[in-house]
Amino acid sequence: MRALIARDVRRGLTGAAWLPIAFFLLVATLIPFAIGPDARLLARIGAGVLWIAALTAALLPIERLIEPDRADGVLDQLALHGLAEESIAFAKIAAHWLTFAPLLLIAAIPASALLAIDGPSLARVELALAVGTPALAALAVAVAAVTAGLPRAGSLAGLLLLPLAVPLLIFAVADALLLEMAVSLLLTAGAPFVAKIAVGRSSPLVSSRTAISPISTLPPSPASICFMSSPIASADMRTA
Repeated sequence: MRALIARDVRRGLTGAAWLPIAFFLLVATLIPFAIGPDARLLARIGAGVLWIAALTAALLPIERLIEPDRADGVLDQLALHGLAEESIAFAKIAAHWLTFAPLLLIAAIPASALLAIDGPSLARVELALAVGTPALAALAVAVAAVTAGLPRAGSLAGLLLLPLAVPLLIFAVADALLLEMAVSLLLTAGAPFVAKIAVGRSSPLVSSRTAISPISTLPPSPASICFMSSPIASADMRTA
């Protein structure tokens, strides 16, 4: 499990990991130009603006969370070696959070200056983001699994993720920390099982792995062969 998380974190940081953060800062930069330099108004709407920016930024990496491994047969190979689908989904949620949330929390500091958010308000926003970003990562992985292999998956992902994140947004902006924690925990705990069902339906081999032995007639792709022969995959099989 740890090896799978490390693999996805390394892949995320060497890819377009900075793109969601750049988008987050861009949204925070454009808002003062759109509504004017009224510091009181900016401070009043600042927390909501940062959360909307975080939600939209979370959409950007969705297409690379599940689909590349599904298309290359990596998910099938992991399933054939006995790793549960919900464990794979949980590993991807953890990896996505590690590549997304810390950078987002850092980017919120200059964004708060642009929105005239004072120190105590920034501390509340940072705490709300720290509590809510695991749910954003979980929603992103679950939606990525549901839309994997579908045409225009990116557009469909936005239609699915944003309505599901509305309760999280409401409680986070209202400083209802306990309710936000409850929603975040519910989404984070449920997302791996949603991803399991979605991946099982899109990949018949995964859904019927108990009836298939590891010596299978599956024609593995070059990417899956390289992955399963790597030290990362071997270590992950041992820890699983």
